[in-house]
Amino acid sequence: MNDLFKVPAYDLTGKVALVTGSTRGIGNAVAAGFAAAGAAVTIVGRKSADCERIQKEFTDKGYQCLGVPADMSDIESIDSLVAAVEDRFGQIDILVNNAGIIKRIPMTEMSAADFRQVIDVDLTAPFIVAKAVIPSMIKKGGGKIINICSMMSELGRETVSAYAAAKGGLKMLTKNIASEYGENNIQCNGIGPGYIESPQTAPLREKQPDGSRHPFDSFIISKTPAARWGRADDLKGPAVFLASSASDFVNGHILYVDGGILAYIGKQP
Repeated sequence: MNDLFKVPAYDLTGKVALVTGSTRGIGNAVAAGFAAAGAAVTIVGRKSADCERIQKEFTDKGYQCLGVPADMSDIESIDSLVAAVEDRFGQIDILVNNAGIIKRIPMTEMSAADFRQVIDVDLTAPFIVAKAVIPSMIKKGGGKIINICSMMSELGRETVSAYAAAKGGLKMLTKNIASEYGENNIQCNGIGPGYIESPQTAPLREKQPDGSRHPFDSFIISKTPAARWGRADDLKGPAVFLASSASDFVNGHILYVDGGILAYIGKQP
């Protein structure tokens, strides 16, 4: 019989997590959240120096961490990544597909090569990594897969046709993995971040010479009930929830961490 007063287990002690695109930004914050919750974490980025730096940063704080450079558009690189994690930690309990790129180009000016590159990194790579880890998850009795989707999984916007197509596809890949492998105790869910403060978005939040907000900053604030940009740390709690046993009956869901922007029509002019 279930204990009505038992607290759900958000503890990740003994779990092994692989987080792609985790040398900075959202991926780095999610990896840090996992480490603090007790998981052994594999950091993945394109540059060896970045992976080594973050690995040292984590291990200096007493966390188990492995840094592995990988090109998420290359199948052999992805296979080597998964093998390295399993060689070091023996298994992968949690996979976070976070690595991604965006090319802001009007659709009629975008080359097919650029379109395919975005699809390869943002959609095909998550498929390949998930395909690589699912068999061992089945064998050991379950696992957690978290795909970092986007508000562009639901909405379109100027100049992001490839990104929106990839993230929309990632949403449906998430639902299909849940459908296909739920009976194997594999939960696959997505997180859809809102607009997040980062070095890349810093120019869009700078004050104008007259002291006013940047026009895009004003636009985001006016469309977000929380009236602020998100922070990478805002993704830690949702990620730990979806990686833990607290979410064992949550499957095929996209959790939008966007300050309410998708629920809001915006302020009246």
